[in-house]
Amino acid sequence: MKTEHSSTPPIILAIETATKACSAALAIGGKIITRFSIAPREHTKLILNMMDEVLEEANIKLNQVDAIAFSRGPGAFTGVRIAVGVAHGIALSTDKLLLPISTLAAIAQQMQQQQNAQYCLAALDARMGEVYWGKYRVKKGLMTLQGTEAVSKPEYLLTALKTDNQKTVWTLAGSGWDEYAPQLDLETNQKFIKINNILPSAESIAKLAIEDWKQGKAVNIEEAQPIYLRDKVAQTVAERKVAI
Repeated sequence: MKTEHSSTPPIILAIETATKACSAALAIGGKIITRFSIAPREHTKLILNMMDEVLEEANIKLNQVDAIAFSRGPGAFTGVRIAVGVAHGIALSTDKLLLPISTLAAIAQQMQQQQNAQYCLAALDARMGEVYWGKYRVKKGLMTLQGTEAVSKPEYLLTALKTDNQKTVWTLAGSGWDEYAPQLDLETNQKFIKINNILPSAESIAKLAIEDWKQGKAVNIEEAQPIYLRDKVAQTVAERKVAI
């Protein structure tokens, strides 16, 4: 169930565990309090403590939060499931709405904030010789998806950057670029700026979630599902119900 909300800044608790980074953030009163750690395989140990820490720093209780935002993927299967599971658990215990945010959009938003990027192609390593990717363009300070997110062979990324505007400079970020950049020969192309070692953060999840909240995009648990992009990674909710 989607609802409309006023322009008053909401209190948003955000979590991100879709890659080897783990983070939590709290958007409150025009600022964002963040905890961030690169800790592969330790997300389940860290994320609850991180959430407690940002709430404690702001001196508020969980039931005072307006909504829970989480990275809905794409990303590592286990990491995405952790974020979804934690978010669903909080929603069940507190009767809060959820704000699913793209992991790729979070990377693009970081590039806007850190690099003042106007155009970003975010890519995550999808294993099996493929990448998850999406093209983003800044609008009113927020990165907006152009087209759709997809999973492809890394060579397709350069094709995806074709544009009629020859002056466009694309910022490239994410583990997909880190993994496959050598074979794509980016160094000689002035249309690309590659930023190394960028991992998504709950701070950017929170930033994007604030706007989604204002636009009434918060949803209930049934609508707040993970996105994998690769069709056979996991069954959809509908497929699982049919299989039961």
